[in-house]
Amino acid sequence: MDKALQTMIDNMPEKTGKSLEEWKQLLKTKHFEKHAQAVNFLKSEHNVTHGFANTIVALSKDKKQSSEELVEKQYQGKETLKPIYNKLIGVVKKFGTDVKITPKKTEVSLDRKRKFGVIRPSTKSRIDLGLKLKGKPTTDRLESSGPFGTMCTHRVRLTDANQIDDELISWLKESYEGAE
Repeated sequence: MDKALQTMIDNMPEKTGKSLEEWKQLLKTKHFEKHAQAVNFLKSEHNVTHGFANTIVALSKDKKQSSEELVEKQYQGKETLKPIYNKLIGVVKKFGTDVKITPKKTEVSLDRKRKFGVIRPSTKSRIDLGLKLKGKPTTDRLESSGPFGTMCTHRVRLTDANQIDDELISWLKESYEGAE
């Protein structure tokens, strides 16, 4: 840490009335879409100067969330979908040791050498499973990719874990095998 930043942190309790850790705890109780919103909150609600507010917000950001934390966040308010997600992951893990499951902010990527699927909780009552199945015709159930664009060729809408049947598993396996 550079000397100026350390000095600022050391002076924070005297200049702002709280330590960096206290500010971090306060910001954890709030939700801001953007950095500037948090800075403006500290300035307007707590009379913190711009320099201190900017530093507090920058140092309060979560460094990197674990895979578990990312998945938990995706399913906040959508807890009824978690059994569907868990069953999909269980199925995919059986395909081979080369499966990579990569949670991101809004979805979980399923990769081998290339991406073969995406699991996205799209609404409070539905998971969209994106698959790469080049040349496969669409059906009522195996739709065109929809919100996945070019990332996937097809999508299956899931509202219940029982929809993960032999047909769906065969599509997932076919997509996995095509990502070799």
